[in-house]
Amino acid sequence: MPVRPIARLSRSDLADLNAFKAVERLRSFTKAAVELGISTSALSHSVRNLETRLGVRLLNRTSRTVAPTEAGANLALRLEVGFREIGEALDDINRMRDRPVGRLRLNVLSDGARLIIARHLPKFISLYPDVEVEISVDDRMVDIVSEGFDAGIRFGNTVPEDFATVRLGPDLKWVAVASPRYLYHRTAPAVPEDLRLHSCLQMRTGQGTIYKWEFRRGDDYRVIDVPGQICVSETALAIELALAGTGIAYCLEDRVSTYLRDGSLRVVLPEWSPTEPAMHLYYPGHRRIPQGLRELIDVLKEEI
Repeated sequence: MPVRPIARLSRSDLADLNAFKAVERLRSFTKAAVELGISTSALSHSVRNLETRLGVRLLNRTSRTVAPTEAGANLALRLEVGFREIGEALDDINRMRDRPVGRLRLNVLSDGARLIIARHLPKFISLYPDVEVEISVDDRMVDIVSEGFDAGIRFGNTVPEDFATVRLGPDLKWVAVASPRYLYHRTAPAVPEDLRLHSCLQMRTGQGTIYKWEFRRGDDYRVIDVPGQICVSETALAIELALAGTGIAYCLEDRVSTYLRDGSLRVVLPEWSPTEPAMHLYYPGHRRIPQGLRELIDVLKEEI
């Protein structure tokens, strides 16, 4: 079958090029399909159609990996420039509107999702109904540029360098908490080292390591590798287990403020509770800020 040269781009051509660009960037048909909101089979069909029209293989596929061919890598680089130009042109048009329009993709750690997004996003979407917001809650350290996110929210001391950052509120207090039921049967710890005699709810971080609990009293700083029968990867579950009397959890004070007020949980070692850097919103400083992000930042700064 003769190859049809793409001289004048059709809507189908642009859709297939965008599909290829997503697969090449994510190195995964599955992840790209989720991002594009289509099925994996439809995405695979789109890329095959593009390769057929161009008459050249763009991606090498195995059961486990996807990698661009030389032609595919070259096309992806050129498309990055082209689609960025298209995006900036659309942004220029949108700036002529009275209100922003478009889609924001945010990558947010779970604490940020509960304490910032859940609390303040309703105000933003009520003010800017033409902006769609997609939120990926993920405690792993994600390259927001390569993953196609417009911005991320993380703790200030974990934000990668070379990003523009916006501080979201004051520094954050961390606490060890347990239920009265748990403490009734045990001697409450007096110093951080006493935690080694307790049942602690260990936390596996987004980097894959088990978090060592940090404590500070004045200039005295201690890090404890706590024992525990249970290890979890999300704060919400650790808090629920602490409420059930299973053990001691370590988390942001703001995550358990309601339970501390009604007595469901109590802070252990309160004089050792450390204060750590606030959460920050961050985004690529070298790129033009996308439609809606500046307005979201303004809302968060005002609300927080």
